[in-house]
Amino acid sequence: MQLQAPLALSESWDNTGLLLGDRAAAVDRVQTCLTLTSESVEEAVNRRADLVIAHHPLPFKPVARITTEDQTGKLLWLLASNSISVYVPHTAWDSAVEGINAMLAARIGLQAVTPLNPMPIDGQVNVGSGRVGDLAAPMTLSSLCKQIYETIPNCRLRGVDSGKPISRVAVACGSGGSLLSSALRQNVDLFLTGEATFHTCLEAQAAGVSLLLMGHFASEQFAMVELAQRLTRGFPALECWASKEEKDPVQLFLRL
Repeated sequence: MQLQAPLALSESWDNTGLLLGDRAAAVDRVQTCLTLTSESVEEAVNRRADLVIAHHPLPFKPVARITTEDQTGKLLWLLASNSISVYVPHTAWDSAVEGINAMLAARIGLQAVTPLNPMPIDGQVNVGSGRVGDLAAPMTLSSLCKQIYETIPNCRLRGVDSGKPISRVAVACGSGGSLLSSALRQNVDLFLTGEATFHTCLEAQAAGVSLLLMGHFASEQFAMVELAQRLTRGFPALECWASKEEKDPVQLFLRL
């Protein structure tokens, strides 16, 4: 994980690295997941994982006590009771050279990709939050939406349509709305993110820029599947899998 997502890339507010467990313990079985939930933790226990690599931190903020009286305590107690360690890359994995935002940019076919907010470390120059790049040829927003649906699972696209052709695109996984201002400075035609506020959508509309919201889960979960595959290739002795039990908690309700 250090090579995939150096912790120096973590945002200052984040909680990353080994959050639970014994650094010296042997690891043979690894589960990746986006979030530690009752479902993903139960799966890790049932499949006898030694380590869970979860994108979202648990705990995120310091806790005064760990008991089974609340959800965080219950999950941590269950993991610890089964000797399952937890490692969290989160914003370091978002910003890494081949991390989530780079993967998002690749899946929608962006070229000449660079970070939205560069944060060079240890001689690595193509690292930092978000990504921005150009499509091979201009597309309508509807055509690009079709491509996104075909390449990124679980999407439920909604957003702002400027009515203009799309050539230059910025991406930011998760709750990436705060990066809109950086995207506007890059003269993009489209800002693609997981989720953003209503007022961020209004800001994009006022600037004449399209904005697409994929859903937080969709914008990141695919990368945890890819991470499991990378770990399997890099460490053939490991048994590594992506959680099959975690689901997007936000459901789509159709009007009857």
